[in-house]
Amino acid sequence: MSKGFSNPRETWDKRFSSDDYIFGTEPNAWLAQHADLLKPGMRVLAVADGEGRNSVWMAKHGLLVDAFDISPVGIAKAQTLAQQHEVEVNFSVCGVEDYPWKTGEYDAVVAIFIQFADPDTRATLFKRMKSALKPDGLILLQGYTPKQLDYKTGGPPNLDHLYTEVLLQDAFGDLDISELHAYEDVLTEGTQHHGQSALIGMVARRPFGCNFE
Repeated sequence: MSKGFSNPRETWDKRFSSDDYIFGTEPNAWLAQHADLLKPGMRVLAVADGEGRNSVWMAKHGLLVDAFDISPVGIAKAQTLAQQHEVEVNFSVCGVEDYPWKTGEYDAVVAIFIQFADPDTRATLFKRMKSALKPDGLILLQGYTPKQLDYKTGGPPNLDHLYTEVLLQDAFGDLDISELHAYEDVLTEGTQHHGQSALIGMVARRPFGCNFE
């Protein structure tokens, strides 16, 4: 993997060892803005969910949520957050490679700032996210664009970990993409995503009859 992520479990355990929730306990703002797409009873997978802010928020809204992260420290904090909000989330300590991906399992896959992944890992991850969708299932994704390297208000320092509209169009063009745009906004999500930021958001739906197996 790229420099800075050679030992991801150790890296994220160290980052999550703070008593505070380093990305806050409120959901990602872009995800919350798309709450109308997430209906109670939907089965959802939260990819690399860290300390649980997004999975817990979705569970509070009546979704059936699976979530995984490579960091045991992060998952322990996520479990605490779920207990505090009196919701259930099926948490797993797993990385991309060892998570037990299932084909056609989810109504939605939510991927918020999963930019730990180098290009090879990212390609594998994106394929597995698509195959995990039920027909008509959604991918909701947010990340940083290369301009974020100028702002330095969050995200990886690795150019090849960042997203462009072209990159996401190439990766998800076999889905029906209803939203894909780069934009800028001020984030106030804990201490790690804080300040003017260069962002990109995507909503894509798996067409009926589309086979990713």
